[in-house]
Amino acid sequence: MARYCQVTGKKPMAGNHVSHADNRTKRRFLPNIQRKRYFLPDENRWITLSESTRGMRIIDKKGLARVVADMRADGQKV
Repeated sequence: MARYCQVTGKKPMAGNHVSHADNRTKRRFLPNIQRKRYFLPDENRWITLSESTRGMRIIDKKGLARVVADMRADGQKV
């Protein structure tokens, strides 16, 4: 599973580990990605989304049907 949120588009980003001696080495900041199943009553089927926890909050706020419509408008296959 790729670490990519289908709802928000969050991806891993890069940064530095900084030690007490100010030595810097590369590291990755990974988004909190969860796989979650939702039931779409309009289409009478289940869909599985890889989404961040922020994406879950967006679905709670806007509603699943509106989020799926926005994803399809962006060209994603759901």
